[in-house]
Amino acid sequence: MLRVAGVQFDFSDQVVLITGGTKGVGRGLAARFAAAGASIIVCARSTGRDDAVPLPPDWAFIAADLRDGDKAWAMVDEAVAVHGRLDVVINNAGGAPPADTSTAPPRFTERVIALNLLAPMYVAQRANHHMQAGNGGSIVNIGSVTANRPSPTAAAYGAAKAGLANFTMTAGQEWAPKVRVNAITAGPILTEPAAQHYGDGERFARVQRTVPLGRLASPDDVADTCMYLASSAASFVTGANLLLHGGGDRPAFLDALDS
Repeated sequence: MLRVAGVQFDFSDQVVLITGGTKGVGRGLAARFAAAGASIIVCARSTGRDDAVPLPPDWAFIAADLRDGDKAWAMVDEAVAVHGRLDVVINNAGGAPPADTSTAPPRFTERVIALNLLAPMYVAQRANHHMQAGNGGSIVNIGSVTANRPSPTAAAYGAAKAGLANFTMTAGQEWAPKVRVNAITAGPILTEPAAQHYGDGERFARVQRTVPLGRLASPDDVADTCMYLASSAASFVTGANLLLHGGGDRPAFLDALDS
């Protein structure tokens, strides 16, 4: 059981699968659900760098390239076999390096879309198969604000996340009432790579001032929102897209007026 800001989350006797769960936000998600009593299964192509902190011994790890649909389905089957059930899936794996929209090679675009759209679809499809046959469950897809606005150098990523938002709404209707499917549209998240990208001092402070709430999201912010959507507190929520962006981007014209 885990108490967050006065709210108790209890995932005892529940099995939670988190893709991309070996590092960064995904690992934070796994740790948060584990603290609430869940049995944890994480999936990634590998456990990470040789110098990475080992996964807790009670977490199950499954290696799979989720861009391959057959491997994604087999991974979910293996996850179910570990504990005999699957209650929650967090489709967290994703991301893409920046690329010029006019020159991005076809192979690059294919891989970005496969990771950020097809992979979570494959995982959700197979998870739904098992959940429908069992006691139901909850699937949460991690999206991005790039789905809702122009995103120079992230065209394929933004298009994939927009597709994931639509998939969430459709699956949320089709798979109800036993399986709930929701999404989180996340803004910038303060991870180690993000901190290195934005820098420190005044530069980082300027970045944070672009967010109405005055800071970037933390991995715990994402985890707490996932826990809400996966919990009984959200039992009437499906096909929804929850905005986790601190108030969104400040309109550019306001800065123009102030200058």
